[in-house]
This record gives sequence, structure tokens and C-alpha cells, in this order.
Amino acid sequence: MKFDYQQIDDVIHSRIRTSIMAVLVSVKEAEFNFIKEKINATDGNLSVHLKKLEQAGYISVNKLFVERKPVSKYKITSKGFKAFEKYISNLESIIKNKISK
Repeated sequence: MKFDYQQIDDVIHSRIRTSIMAVLVSVKEAEFNFIKEKINATDGNLSVHLKKLEQAGYISVNKLFVERKPVSKYKITSKGFKAFEKYISNLESIIKNKISK
């Protein structure tokens, strides 16, 4: 059985974006600094990847102020959850095909 590499979601398929999705799938919501700490990314790099996931509709952001300081809270959307599940399923399919040959 052959696997069509085009089934891999390009939006998720990046080390940082995959890590962001893995963090967000396991929590209700997460602040920017929490995600940054968990995946060990720089502010600028993380911001770019969060924006790409947001533009795809995979995550949502709520920007607010806490004690006059800006806070961004992110959470995975239902579209993002489904996309991440499919992404993981496709990777599992690749691994199973590799092992069974």
C-alpha cells in the first residue's frame, strides 16, 4: 500500500506548529508564555507560527489585559482538533505501512 504524502497537512507539519497543537489539544486554553515555555521557542518564532495556525482556523486567540499588561490566550478550535486528529492518524498510517513491509 502506498501513502500519498499530500495527505499530510502542511499547516500543522512543522516542528513548532505540531508542538503548539500538541500543547493546545491537552489544555482548555494556554497563555503565550506557557506555550513558549513548553515548546522552547522564541517570541518572534512562536508568534509567526501561532498566526499561521490562527489563519487556518485551527486555533483561536483571546487578547486581554491583566493588571494593565497584555495577555494572549490560545485554544484549539473544533476544526483544529479534527485536523490534528487526522494529521496524527496519517502519521500512524505511514508508520504502520513502514513496519508491515
